[in-house]
Amino acid sequence: MENNRWTEKALLIIGAGIALVHIYFNTIGILPGLWRNAIHFAGFALMCPLIYPLAVNEKNHAGPVFFWLDILLGVLAAVAAVYMVSMEDAIYERGVRMILPEWIFGVILILAAIELTRRTTGWIIPVLIILSLSYVGWWGELLDGVFEFKRMSPETILFRSVYGDDGIFGNIASISSTFVFMFILFGAFLLKSGAGDFVIDLARSVAGRLPGGPGLVGVFASGLTGTISGSAIANTASTGVITIPLMKKAGFPPKFAGGVEAAASTGGQIMPPIMGAGAFVMASYTQIPYPTIIAVSILPAILYFSTVAFFVMLEASRSGVTGRNVQDAPKTIAVLRRGGLPFLVPIAILIGMLIAGFTPSYAAAVSIAAVVIFSWFTPNKIGLKGIIEALALGAKNMVMTAILLCAVGLVVNVIATTGVGNTFSLMINNWAGDSLMIAFILIALASLILGMGLPVTASYIVLGTLSAPALYNLIVDDQIIRVMMDGGFPESARAVFMIIQPEAMEVLNRPMAETAAKELMALLPLELKASIREMVLPSPVLTYALLSAHMTIFWLSQDSNVTPPVCLCGFTAAAIAKTPPMATGLASWKIAKGLYIVPLLFIYTEIIGGSLADKLEIFGFAMVGLFSLACGLQGYMLSNLSVVTRILLMAAGTAMLWPGLITVHLAGLVLFVLILAGHRMVSAPGTAAEK
Repeated sequence: MENNRWTEKALLIIGAGIALVHIYFNTIGILPGLWRNAIHFAGFALMCPLIYPLAVNEKNHAGPVFFWLDILLGVLAAVAAVYMVSMEDAIYERGVRMILPEWIFGVILILAAIELTRRTTGWIIPVLIILSLSYVGWWGELLDGVFEFKRMSPETILFRSVYGDDGIFGNIASISSTFVFMFILFGAFLLKSGAGDFVIDLARSVAGRLPGGPGLVGVFASGLTGTISGSAIANTASTGVITIPLMKKAGFPPKFAGGVEAAASTGGQIMPPIMGAGAFVMASYTQIPYPTIIAVSILPAILYFSTVAFFVMLEASRSGVTGRNVQDAPKTIAVLRRGGLPFLVPIAILIGMLIAGFTPSYAAAVSIAAVVIFSWFTPNKIGLKGIIEALALGAKNMVMTAILLCAVGLVVNVIATTGVGNTFSLMINNWAGDSLMIAFILIALASLILGMGLPVTASYIVLGTLSAPALYNLIVDDQIIRVMMDGGFPESARAVFMIIQPEAMEVLNRPMAETAAKELMALLPLELKASIREMVLPSPVLTYALLSAHMTIFWLSQDSNVTPPVCLCGFTAAAIAKTPPMATGLASWKIAKGLYIVPLLFIYTEIIGGSLADKLEIFGFAMVGLFSLACGLQGYMLSNLSVVTRILLMAAGTAMLWPGLITVHLAGLVLFVLILAGHRMVSAPGTAAEK
């Protein structure tokens, strides 16, 4: 018991100290990236064993021996990180040679990173680290073919693991020590200001009186909580304890209530302006500004949450749930007056600063200050004690993410060093041929398998490193084929085809059939394809194609939260709803269908890179199409649907989502309207009779 009190005090002091140090070097401080990342890892390595102890007894308290082993592990990891960075110049002066102390502390650093990652995320990442390091040091040269790799010396492996651009203190650690932690800290201050209660009250005031109000409260609250929480599971747990009982009390089936909360909480990770750590990784990988990623994510996020809301409204109609089931829903104006300033104003400041061009880290720091200032205009004033507690809370919430993002650098470093990522991308290209759909299915399956054991961010990092280049190339090549079909091929690009097929020069002067264009593109060697892409398509188009590829993978990486057999959000919701975990997981998987459908718009339409008019047109048809699909999947509109009607509705929805032809969209819309009108006529007498 004494250990627990000591641990709580230690976490408060260490956590607040770590947070203050991060605020300093993300605002006014100047510190080399390697030092910043080493201090980042060292601080969270100290906290990690206290939050994730090696063992606990039957009273959930660590025994004294294990307690001191945890302390020793944290101290050794922190000292090793700082020592290795301090010796960088000396190692270079020796001609990149390490002496015994550096070997000892270097090995301690790697082993500690593996153990701390095992404690926080399970065995998958540690196993990947061990396989990666042993691949370059041993068994890579035992392979044949494209995966054969001549072994590296242990000294080279250790040096690159610590000091490499993609190593443990490399690019991904930089993302963790800057953007990610500052936004998680911002979320902690919002929670301290009472934002959690404000979100629930605002959701009840806005959605509580609508048809299916209790379910819509869950959708709305989870979407807003996504701006605070960096974790879909934490989102499920925090809002679910309120929204799931609310939905059950209103009359929703329990497993459906759990499924709605899991699906909506998963959407919090794709909800601007804060989209989880993966969005910051995406900005770093693609070198596309974070505000641009936020901007293009707004319409897709609305589509996803609308899909969840459609399922809620349809189930509410079937179960007879109305907005009147929500008792004492507060007035929106009263909610805003009571506690809106510390939530809405800082977020408005954050968005404004991002648009104005400030770095995300600096914008987050200013927004944190705004939370504290504006809290004094509400009953939830944040004083000195509250500031210290919020700093410590942000650090505690960051522990798993910090350890994970630093440690996963060991895997990414091997992928970058060996070129495995390019090889994997070529394999996807070969398996998919020229089919974007096959590539999409392959990546979706890979994300599901990875997501069974990896957190979402790690799944995106691994999958993005391995498969994003392949998906990008297929998206770009698909657009080049469209240019060839339209007959707008540039003369400079036509000249390239003279090298492989001189007669193609004449064919490229005029529009051609899709099959002929694909056959011609298939003749190009890989090195010439890269040149053709840059010649045919302007730079903005290539940029948005890259963003489309990464956004697709980012969205697909979320599916493990709601897809059986391992769906952590679904299982968390099931514990609250007191329902069978797998049945609740299946319900969440069905409701979260937008995770699979909306990414298809990224790769087949211009919802990301098109003009505003194009985006709104795609968005409008997609919204109706998704509702049509929801009706078909749910088997209900105004009453239960026949099998034939369900098939027709799904066909209409698919037509409205189909890329390209406006005539197909209009045909789908007309079919949907006709079905709706006919169903309304058929259902009217029954509805009247019931009344």
